[in-house]
Amino acid sequence: MLTHMSAQRPFVLCLTGSLGMGKSRTAKFFAEEGVPVHDSDAVVHALYESEAAPLIERAFPGTTAGGKVDRNKLAATVVGDPAALGRLEAIVHPLVATAREKFLAEAQARGAPVVVLDVPLLFETGAERGCDAVVVVSAPPEVQRRRAFERPGMTEEKFAALVAKQVPDAEKRRQADFIVDSSQSFEHAHAQVRDILRGVAKIREDAADSDGPAA
Repeated sequence: MLTHMSAQRPFVLCLTGSLGMGKSRTAKFFAEEGVPVHDSDAVVHALYESEAAPLIERAFPGTTAGGKVDRNKLAATVVGDPAALGRLEAIVHPLVATAREKFLAEAQARGAPVVVLDVPLLFETGAERGCDAVVVVSAPPEVQRRRAFERPGMTEEKFAALVAKQVPDAEKRRQADFIVDSSQSFEHAHAQVRDILRGVAKIREDAADSDGPAA
């Protein structure tokens, strides 16, 4: 998926991974390396407590309280109802896209050489088309399952439903430009992040050379 990109804008790395694979921890490693990270889940959480709340209340009466979305009530309303979920996505997705474009513009204004877009459902929503390269965080099934069941409230039914909604890990790895194996230590995963950033720096150098004047 590596695309020809201009050296004049940030290189857009999209970060994704299935449930329990360690994507959030990997995003922190990128941030620790000084890379601006846009967290789609965090944006949605903030929107639910601000501008999205009245729009969601209008579409799904009774799902907010005190000007904030009650996520449990909203889930009870839309889960299992594709039409309702589509209406919710029609409200939220444009707001997330606006926040993402603002993030990218600010990163470019600051001269950031690379940014990370943390997108949980990257392949599921076709969002990989807006990436210069994709990083997939992966671990063996038994590690994924153990991590998932460390989360409060996880059940066999919920785990199966969440996994069923996601593109299989093997397919994500097949489409990835970079893979982070998160099954070992944090230090091992962090080292892989540094390797990826070195690879991106080389890609940017090559792009700058190709965009330069002919000899």
